[in-house]
Amino acid sequence: MQEPHHPEQPVAGAQGTERVETTLAAIEAEQISRRHLRRALQIAKVHGIEAKSEFDAVRLLRDAGIDPFSLASMVPIVSSVGDPIAALHDSKARSRQEHRRKRARLPSDAMVSPRRARKLAFDTSEQHAEVNQAAEILRMQQDIARRRRRRLRHIALNMFAFVMLPTFLSGCYFYMIATPMYSVQSEFFIQQAGQASSGKLFGGLLSGNSPDSFAVEGYLKSVDAMVRLDADSDFRAHFENEEIDPFQRLSPDATLETAYKVYRKFIDVSFDPKDEMIRMNVMAADPEIAANWSRQLIRYAEDQVDQLSQRLKADQMRDAQRSYEAAEEAVSASQRRLAELQQKYGAISGRIEVAFVVSQLSRLEDQILQDRLSLAQMEGNLDPNQSRMELAKRRIAAIEAQIATLRARMTGDSVSETSIAKIQADLLQAEADLKSRQMLASKALVAVEAARLEAHRQSRYLLLSVSPIPPDEPNYPRTFTATLLTMLIFLGFYLTGSLVVQSLREQFST
Repeated sequence: MQEPHHPEQPVAGAQGTERVETTLAAIEAEQISRRHLRRALQIAKVHGIEAKSEFDAVRLLRDAGIDPFSLASMVPIVSSVGDPIAALHDSKARSRQEHRRKRARLPSDAMVSPRRARKLAFDTSEQHAEVNQAAEILRMQQDIARRRRRRLRHIALNMFAFVMLPTFLSGCYFYMIATPMYSVQSEFFIQQAGQASSGKLFGGLLSGNSPDSFAVEGYLKSVDAMVRLDADSDFRAHFENEEIDPFQRLSPDATLETAYKVYRKFIDVSFDPKDEMIRMNVMAADPEIAANWSRQLIRYAEDQVDQLSQRLKADQMRDAQRSYEAAEEAVSASQRRLAELQQKYGAISGRIEVAFVVSQLSRLEDQILQDRLSLAQMEGNLDPNQSRMELAKRRIAAIEAQIATLRARMTGDSVSETSIAKIQADLLQAEADLKSRQMLASKALVAVEAARLEAHRQSRYLLLSVSPIPPDEPNYPRTFTATLLTMLIFLGFYLTGSLVVQSLREQFST
């Protein structure tokens, strides 16, 4: 039961009375309906305000800061009753009792005028309508609150089932079940012989070793490397141990593909093209085993580098040897062709033949010059000897014919014999071809010797910049980070699923 509320203290004197009367007169001038005046009186009673009349109730409620004519102010009236239906029945019962009391105070029904009776009935129906309206508003508010609580419970259950419970189970696994793993880091790169290593260590330009680095990286990631590591260090036996937790343990009858998945999970090899550095991260349940695996894989990488170098050297040696053999074959062919030409033309060299013919022409030219001088002397005598003159002329003619034959042999005018010019050209071409073949053969021989020397020395080296050191503490799992990441993943799945379900529900509802 609320205490009576007195919004203002009585004002002593005629001034306070005048102010109250003025306020009441202003309220009466507003022409407020009887229904609203009764509602104001009921609200004043609920709030514990004692009013002398309905207009006084309106004045006191306004002084207390309460709107007497709003529907929200009717809610406390219905709430104070409890159940809206019971309140409605109680209100009807009270109305009937009040009506009977009023009729009891009247002398008789005949003394009540019909207008007064209709007014009383109208006021009663208005009061019932107001109570029904307030009860309906309260019922709607209670239904909204009930739906909101049910939705909140549904969301809380879904969050627990799809987010909190998986996160709790994941945390239990990471904190209590997961086997600690030790991580060993190592870094190395491939260095060519005679190349400065500063460009490797401090970035710089690319040195052209990327294909070799990619080849080594691919080998370390291959099944061949896993099989070799298993044969040398019992890779599979380590993960088949009973001390490994069931989620990371390898079954004894696991296939090669399953073992390879475990190998790729716990041995990470990556190549950085910028620094041309190969980085390797090896994880195992024991730090010494992880460090041993890392050293084994580095040794495999060195063998792979040597194998790549030996293959390249063998290819270079084979190519150089083939080039030298081809050059020797070409030299032999050129020599055979030169010998055939010499046998064909009956000449050792075109220069010798030309020199021989030139010397013959020179001697014949000198002899014919002398014969012509002798003939001129004989013709200058007063009594020349005709027989000697005829002999000299025949000798001069024979020498001229011989000179003409020699010149025809040199220039190619002779039909019966090959010209000296053609013989010289063929022989010179064969000699030049032989010299060029011999020069190529000598270069091929030098290349063979260089390839032989290159094959006996190492051209590529694997330089280790970060050595594998066994750690003191386990690096995996990162319990808090893994648990938080698991919660975020499940939360994302839950929100995405909720949005999809809500969207589908809206689509089907329309």
